[in-house]
Amino acid sequence: MALFTDAERSTETLDNSHGVNEKGLETSNEVPKLGAPTLAASPAVPADAEKPPLNPMDPASFPDGGTRAWLTVWGSLAILIASFGWINAIGLFAIRRRWIPALESSCMFAGGLWVGHVYDSYGPRYLLIGGTFLHVFGLMMASISTKYYQLLLSQGLCSAIGASMLFYPALTCTITWFFKKRALAVGIVAAGSGLGGIIFPVMVEKLVPQVGFGWTMRICAFLILALGIFGNLTVTSRIPPMPKKLTVKVLVKPFTEVEFALLGAGAFCMYLGMFQVFTFLVTAGVARGVDRGLALYLVPILNAGSIVGRILPPFVADKVGKVNVFLVSCAATTILILAFWVPVSGTGGIVAFSVLFGFTSGAVVAINPAVVAQISDVRMIGVRTGVMFACVAVAVLIGSPIGGQIVTAGGYRAMQGFSGGMCTLGVAFFAALRWKLGGFGLRSKV
Repeated sequence: MALFTDAERSTETLDNSHGVNEKGLETSNEVPKLGAPTLAASPAVPADAEKPPLNPMDPASFPDGGTRAWLTVWGSLAILIASFGWINAIGLFAIRRRWIPALESSCMFAGGLWVGHVYDSYGPRYLLIGGTFLHVFGLMMASISTKYYQLLLSQGLCSAIGASMLFYPALTCTITWFFKKRALAVGIVAAGSGLGGIIFPVMVEKLVPQVGFGWTMRICAFLILALGIFGNLTVTSRIPPMPKKLTVKVLVKPFTEVEFALLGAGAFCMYLGMFQVFTFLVTAGVARGVDRGLALYLVPILNAGSIVGRILPPFVADKVGKVNVFLVSCAATTILILAFWVPVSGTGGIVAFSVLFGFTSGAVVAINPAVVAQISDVRMIGVRTGVMFACVAVAVLIGSPIGGQIVTAGGYRAMQGFSGGMCTLGVAFFAALRWKLGGFGLRSKV
C-alpha cells in the first residue's frame, strides 16, 4: 500500500535511526559518536515548529481503538454481511445451479488482484460506491433473468464483482486502524459473513414460496443496498492513498518470499478442501438421511457456529500468536472432515458436524487476513491480500466442479475424502510456514 508522501520519504532515515525500521518493528537506537552534536546542544526549537510526520508503520501509530476505528469495524461488518455473507449462502443455490455459486465465489476472491491495487492507489471510497451499485444491480438483473446465461452474467459475474469491491476494502481498512487488537478486529468484521450466511438462506427459503424467485432476489438486493449505504458512510482508512502503476512484477513479487509462497499454497489447498463442505453440505446431508426441510437449514447452522469461530479464536490469537491459532484451527478443521464428516450419518451427527465445522472454519477465514498482514509491509497490504485470495479464487472455481465429478463417479464419501486430503496438504504448508517464522517451540508466539 502506498503510504508515504514525498516529505515523509525525506524523514525515513530519521525515523529508522530513532527506533523504527521500514516494517514498523522496533530497533535499537543509534548511539551518538563523541564530538557529534546532540539534541541538548541544539538550539531551542519553537513550540509551533512543524514536527516530522509519524511513521505510519510504527506500531505505536496504530490507535487500536477510537470512534473512527470502531465505526470502520461496524461498517465493515455490515459490508461483510452484504458481500461474503451472500457468498456464504452458496450451498442453497448449489442444489440447482452448481456453476453459478462456483463462479460467484471465484470472482469475488479473484477481484482482489485489481481491487487491492485500486485500494492502495486511490483508497476505499470509489470501490465501496461502485461495489454497492454493481452488487445490487447484478441481483436486480438476476431477478428478471429467464435464461441460464443471464443468471451467469448477472448473479455469477456482475453481483460477484461488486461483492469483491466491497469485501477487500472492508478488510484492509480495518487492518490500518489496529495492531495489537488486529486479529480481534478482523474477526469481528469477518463475523459479518457468518451473519449473512444465516440471514440470506433463511430469507430465500421462506420468501421464494411466498413471493417467487424474482421478488426474493429484489428483497435481498434492497437489504444489501441498505448495508452498503451504512458501510459507505462509516468505513475509512487511516492511511492516505498514493497512486502508482500496477505491474505483473508487483503481483508476482510476493511469491518470491518463502513465507508468502507457503501461505498462498496452503490457502489454495485449504480452501479447495473446505469449500467442498460449503457446497455439498446440504445435498450430502439429504443423502445421509437428513430430512430435506431441515437440510436446507444446515448452511445457516454452520454459519451460526462460524460467528463464534470468527470472534473467539482471533481474540486468543492476539494473545498467543496469529499463526499459532491459525495452524491449530486448520488442523481441527481437517480432523473434523476426516474423522466426523466422512463416517457420520443421521440428523444429529450432521447437525453437530455443521456447528463444529462452522466454528473451526470460521476461525480459519477470520485469522487468514491477519496472517497476511503479519508477514507483509502494510504499504502493500491491499495488493498482497488480493494476491493471496487470488489463490483461493482458483481453488473455489475448480472446487465445485471437481467435487461434483467425484460425487458422480464415487459417491459422497469419495468427495469427502478428497476434501480432507486437500485440507491435510494445506495444514502441511501452514506447519512449514510456522516453522519458518518461529520454529516448532510450543512457547513461541508467532
